[in-house]
Amino acid sequence: MASVAADKSGGGGGGGAGLLRPSRMCYLAVLSMAFWSLIFYVHSAVQGNVASVLLRPAALTSLPLLTPFLMAGEDRCAGRRVYMYEMPKRFNADLVRDCREYSRTTDMCKHVLNGGFGPALPGGGSLPERGAYDSDQYTVALIYHERMRRYECLTGDPAAADAVFVPFYAGFDAAMNLWKSDLAARDALPLDLVDWLTRRPEWRAMGGRDHFWVAARPIWDFYRGGDDGWGNALMTYPAIQNTTVLTVEANPWKGIDFGVPFPSHFHPSSDADVLRWQDRMRRRDRRWLWAFAGAPRPGSTSTVRAHIIEQCTISSSCTHFGSSPGHYNSPGRIMELLESADFCIQPRGDSNARKSTFDSMLAGCIPVFLHPASAYVQYTWHLPRDYHIYSVFIPFTDVSRRNASIEERLRKIPPATVARMREEVIRLIPRVTYRDPAATTQVTFKDAFDVAVDAVLDRVAKRRRAAAEGSQYVDVFDGHDSWKHDLLEDGQKLVGPHEFDPYL
Repeated sequence: MASVAADKSGGGGGGGAGLLRPSRMCYLAVLSMAFWSLIFYVHSAVQGNVASVLLRPAALTSLPLLTPFLMAGEDRCAGRRVYMYEMPKRFNADLVRDCREYSRTTDMCKHVLNGGFGPALPGGGSLPERGAYDSDQYTVALIYHERMRRYECLTGDPAAADAVFVPFYAGFDAAMNLWKSDLAARDALPLDLVDWLTRRPEWRAMGGRDHFWVAARPIWDFYRGGDDGWGNALMTYPAIQNTTVLTVEANPWKGIDFGVPFPSHFHPSSDADVLRWQDRMRRRDRRWLWAFAGAPRPGSTSTVRAHIIEQCTISSSCTHFGSSPGHYNSPGRIMELLESADFCIQPRGDSNARKSTFDSMLAGCIPVFLHPASAYVQYTWHLPRDYHIYSVFIPFTDVSRRNASIEERLRKIPPATVARMREEVIRLIPRVTYRDPAATTQVTFKDAFDVAVDAVLDRVAKRRRAAAEGSQYVDVFDGHDSWKHDLLEDGQKLVGPHEFDPYL
């Protein structure tokens, strides 16, 4: 401001030559700052959270801001507009209607409630006071669809869109047909989808390279090759390979699918909800060094999971559910266990990734991974590439071959390092949480949906720029080194030997 004022005083006009007078813009800026400071104070006071917001050292870093500061008249949706198809109900609503066919063991009909969040739970205890739900791990497609309906930059004009969202519930279709021996039945709706999409003018604009959708199951359910094998063949169709696919577990050796977090049991409605929860997790009394929230596999004593349970059982510093199977489906019991420990073990489950990873992060419990495909090469959009700052890696081979004591490894970590790692986990909570779609005015943080959509828009923008220049933006690399491209630092182009090579 001084330089602006000096320029004005140096002019030949009359009135106080050489006197530095604040400009009208300066006064407006000061008034604006005072006004918004007052609003912030009143809002915090209403929430009863003034002390925690103003006095906590980590307050300014706990919530990643949703949007940067915008100048007057600036378009907040520039580069962020999304067009969403209004699809025939057979691709989404009819699948939800038939929810009882989803699983033989899980009542999926209750989990489709509340836009995929599942039944609301009473707050308190080990759960948040507000925004607690019994969320299933495979309802992410519903959550993204509901959120996109209220997306602030949703447009009805496909020509103005920066990306196109396809609300197809691929996971529901796959789950309902996985056990059918008739491959034509498994592939019927995926083929129908491709036929419907490729006939659309919105598709022809970029050949689907600006389209994205959510698979909402491990990607292996969509990669069947040939006339036998597991799942359907959706991901093998050339048209689908042009799109961007979001899934709770990606394929490390393909380049078109990207991991997004499983839903946890917390779906906040405001910044205050998140800050309160983060404060609770910082103050939580953690009486156990480590914990494992997982069921044993019947009849097996040689698996990594069996060795984890064996080590935990004989330790006085570890807790697990033991022979209480009812606890595995109780959100309150699960969160109580995870919140009571410094470290939470995350071995591979039925597939590489686990919902428990994000439940443990919500609990402020430092995840311990035994395989890089459980997180490090999955959630590159949402988690730091430097995994040491928020997690511990113990190779699964060390556990299965009895070469390592989990407890001994964890005890070697200095308390100050543990505290820093826990703070990083707590800081990451907003990025791995899906907020309430109806919450708009009291939210300034980026949640898992925001992070994923921003990454999709960035990818599509690079593709669009390359096409305008007559070239092709290449970020799809199949093969054994595919996963390495997602771990490259900014500016890096070549992949080489990596510490994860032995596992991938």
